[in-house]
Amino acid sequence: MSQDRLSSSRRLSRRRALQGSVAAAAAAGALPRAAAAPVHNQHQEVLRVGLVGCGGRGTGAAVNALRADPNAQLVALGDAFGDMLERSLQSLLAQADIAPRVQVDENHRFLGFDAYRRVVDSVDVVLLATSPHFRPEHMRYAVEQGRHLFVEKPVAVDARGVRSVMESGAKAAEKGLCVVSGLCYRYQFAKQETIRRIHDGAIGEPVALQCSYNTGGLWHRGDKPEWSRMEYMMRNWLYFTWLSGDHIAEQHIHSLDKLLWAMGDVPPLRATASGGRIARTDPKYGNVYDHFNTVFEWENGVRGFSSCRQIPGAAADVSDWVFGTRGVAGIQHHTIRNEEGRWRYRGEGPDDMYQNEHDALFAAIRSGEPINNTDYMCKSTLMAILGRMAAYTGRTLSWDEVWNSELDLSPPAYDWIDFEPDPVAVPGVTPFV
Repeated sequence: MSQDRLSSSRRLSRRRALQGSVAAAAAAGALPRAAAAPVHNQHQEVLRVGLVGCGGRGTGAAVNALRADPNAQLVALGDAFGDMLERSLQSLLAQADIAPRVQVDENHRFLGFDAYRRVVDSVDVVLLATSPHFRPEHMRYAVEQGRHLFVEKPVAVDARGVRSVMESGAKAAEKGLCVVSGLCYRYQFAKQETIRRIHDGAIGEPVALQCSYNTGGLWHRGDKPEWSRMEYMMRNWLYFTWLSGDHIAEQHIHSLDKLLWAMGDVPPLRATASGGRIARTDPKYGNVYDHFNTVFEWENGVRGFSSCRQIPGAAADVSDWVFGTRGVAGIQHHTIRNEEGRWRYRGEGPDDMYQNEHDALFAAIRSGEPINNTDYMCKSTLMAILGRMAAYTGRTLSWDEVWNSELDLSPPAYDWIDFEPDPVAVPGVTPFV
């Protein structure tokens, strides 16, 4: 490979990343602050926090938020299901250090598809942690109402949703609102130092990347005769592409985000992928795959090799590697090997990435200097969608094709209806839309 093709990821052309309608929205993620930032810089001022989506990750985010700021109070909860909301509330009240600041009265426990609106209307800071399908609309409304945001990953399940989030992120930047992403590895100090060294040339110029997120099976909440098919799917949202984006987006996005980060947040040009269902074939597993293998190609010829699977009993591996002209970096393990020897991160003190991201969010709100993670959280989500659509269709797809995709994974209605999800995708048969 020539030195021209090995040009640094830090010098990669951003023409493809920021062309057309992407440019204005992506640029917003880089804006350091805006003129109309809401004022919450008095540390004694109470910050009212609301949670939308009361599952395990949402409940954990609420704990992190309250621990991040001594004058934050959780005052509103929203979920589609009352049992989920009540379980979350009881879990929060069981945390002795934050329980006095869990002040969610009965009038601020909101249920149903429009619960998010009532939570947003009640608070200063919103934690968005529902299944990913709902993220674009929830973010749009929260930004419209001028709320600071913690936004779980992924931010959408189709390109239409990503484009919506890009637009909302640009508006958030204009309003001086914080948008902190749930791509938590970006806030782990060990990962930050490892990536900094990669960008500073510790392994030379990147030649190839490789990542794996291979795990066992995940939870399933069963079925009940009284549940509509909408309720069944929403309670088991991992297994339906319209709700989760498939596990390449819902889980493996963390690995893809680390590759994107290593490449200076310049996305790939195209992807070729395969995947399918070889273990999770029971109809209860909806229409998602249980494995994906994807090759991403960047403009400078660097290729990223990506593998993810959720198969019980199979070997687990969560790792990310960057191979360079002078050495190798293990991002997940915080190591670098080059001609000078071996480096490993040995930082002191706590490095809880889940807590770190909320510490950063509330510090930014108090300082009046907003954080806006819109750019990379949208790019990483679209990278996952690119891999999924390439696997589902059996086609090599470009970044631009997928960015402009008109695929709409929305259900027929947001109500407790019965409907069938799309069939399991068949490569070579399933069309690209």
